[in-house]
Amino acid sequence: MKTVLDAGDALLVADVQNDFLPGGSLAVPLGDEIIPLLNRYIARFHAHGLPIFATRDWHPPDHCSFLQQGGPWPPHCIAATPGAAFPAALKLPSDTRIISKATSREQDAYSGFAGTQLNALLQACNVRRLFIGGVATEYCVRNTVQDALRHHYTVFILVDAVRALNLQADDGPHALEAMAHLGAVPLHFEALGA
Repeated sequence: MKTVLDAGDALLVADVQNDFLPGGSLAVPLGDEIIPLLNRYIARFHAHGLPIFATRDWHPPDHCSFLQQGGPWPPHCIAATPGAAFPAALKLPSDTRIISKATSREQDAYSGFAGTQLNALLQACNVRRLFIGGVATEYCVRNTVQDALRHHYTVFILVDAVRALNLQADDGPHALEAMAHLGAVPLHFEALGA
């Protein structure tokens, strides 16, 4: 069955940043594969005049999630560095609303809603349905989806436009199952109506 875009819909691109792509300091395997498809989603939403949001990690150099500070991750997405930038291949329109998260040393944030104005911006745009893709499936995508559902949005998970870090081989599939169990609707681009 086709899902037809309408007023009240928005696209959210989660953390598609250079450090999370192959060659980056915390690379998601095959993360760059989703960029052409995300661009198709972006073009479709843009053509309909619907809002597009992009979240990004925007860390200080001594962020608590970094190994040197006792966290689990290598340094990544340090604010205003090339690693924190969106890749040139990702065709975000100039009016994309950028949501920076985990901007203070003491707080980590996997969800785009954590410590940000995302929910207020979505409300201001009268968004009711949120279409979410990006990286990594089991971390920032999953946490953003969970919070969106908690905020009572209808959530579509763009299963063809997410990629997992997969520290354990099944982390990605398990995260997709968990999101669907919570009520997120799996969606492929082919099922997105004109």
